[in-house]
Amino acid sequence: MTFLKNFWKEDQGQDLIEYTLLLAFVALASAALFLGAGGSISGIWNTSASQLVVANTGAGS
Repeated sequence: MTFLKNFWKEDQGQDLIEYTLLLAFVALASAALFLGAGGSISGIWNTSASQLVVANTGAGS
């Protein structure tokens, strides 16, 4: 019975688990942010590329 009480009160490794869970949350939040921003960045890139093509065509005339 003493073994079970000591095992229950033991808190070594608790900080490691908390930091691991926090790191996992930050990683998931960052991944979601980057995936959401990917479409916006793609749209900006496509708009810029098409404007450069138009500008290049106009300059060549």
